[in-house]
Amino acid sequence: MESREDVVILGAGVIGLAAALALQQAGRRVRVIDAGRIGGGASHGNCGTITPSHAPPLAGPGMVSVALRWMLTPDAPLYVKPRLDPGLWRWLLGMAARCNPRDWQASAQAKSALLNDSRARLAHWVQSMGLDCEFAEAGVDYVFRDARAFAEEQQEMDALRGLGVRVEAIDGPRYETMEPALKPGLAGVMRFDGDAVLRPDRYVAELARQVRARGGVIDEHDAMVAVAFDRDEVRVRTDRGLVRAHEAVFALGAWSPRMAAALGFPALRRAVQPGKGYSITYTRPEQVPRRPLVLRERSVCVTAWDSGFRLGSTMEFSGFDETLNARRLAALERGASEYLHAPVGPQVCERWFGWRPMCIDDVPLIGPVPGQQRAWIATGHGMMGVSMSAGTGQLLADLITGRAPALDPTPYRPDRFR
Repeated sequence: MESREDVVILGAGVIGLAAALALQQAGRRVRVIDAGRIGGGASHGNCGTITPSHAPPLAGPGMVSVALRWMLTPDAPLYVKPRLDPGLWRWLLGMAARCNPRDWQASAQAKSALLNDSRARLAHWVQSMGLDCEFAEAGVDYVFRDARAFAEEQQEMDALRGLGVRVEAIDGPRYETMEPALKPGLAGVMRFDGDAVLRPDRYVAELARQVRARGGVIDEHDAMVAVAFDRDEVRVRTDRGLVRAHEAVFALGAWSPRMAAALGFPALRRAVQPGKGYSITYTRPEQVPRRPLVLRERSVCVTAWDSGFRLGSTMEFSGFDETLNARRLAALERGASEYLHAPVGPQVCERWFGWRPMCIDDVPLIGPVPGQQRAWIATGHGMMGVSMSAGTGQLLADLITGRAPALDPTPYRPDRFR
């Protein structure tokens, strides 16, 4: 098989499909290729919150001491599996070096711009294209049982508002009258009314449906074997044949560093590490929270849709270990039971893990591959892939087609890593 396209996109996750759709809207013919299935990676099992509230980067002042307390405890929100991995330890030390106010502000501003653009764009996509993905502009509540932790979080409210985040502090007793799904004894809640929620697997499926309806081709279970670039075209050889294209987009998520040599971009290995996340999906309990929640002290996200109920989160650095760690799944349920009257659903539908592409500065890489013609990359979105998907897709489409982008692309340029 041989085909010719305007753009070939490697990766059929939420970022690759959003880029495909935005490129089609710009008049480009696209082909999407994935070694697995549509949305088979981190796009599938996350909690589906769309969160401008998550603009602050993971590497913030004081985070090093928190991480050191957690990182060797197997069921803590952050866990580093003990092993000899010099690349991971260099990455962790590099992230630790960014735990200062200057780097925090730079990353937060970059994330906020993309999150806010994507939040508005995604809502428009849902409405204008009729995407059936249980989207709701529900907001998200961060719930605290510890008064000291709640007080410390409130100290960031001005910084969050400076990033355009709508945030309100609600005291515990008042919130308990508003949300009967939670057990008594709350210290307080940080409410983020600008956030939203959707069912991520359905969102990805709807993006794929739209791409195909507009004439795009999506090849699943077709692994890339080799890629070559020259002045006139990109040639991608897969298990099924050769694809020639004017441009190529690499949206491979956590697997992106494995493409560093093929792309001639060795710094990619230093910039991105796989961070393993977990979730459990149930049938819906009788009593569920009215809004998505983050159980702050336990770092557990709780999402209820009409079609189900999910507990998720955690961050595990264990490489591409394919073990489903039951201890970390149990920690999700144990954490939820501290806050919720009905912490689990009557039936387990899925126990899941997947790898997120964690960038050392917590800002995605979106733009041209340094030193390479006709090659573009979109990776490093961390836990924000769904939240940043529509904005990332549009930014890539604008850059590839030469239109003035809606966002300043400078903070996301891949060549900031050399």
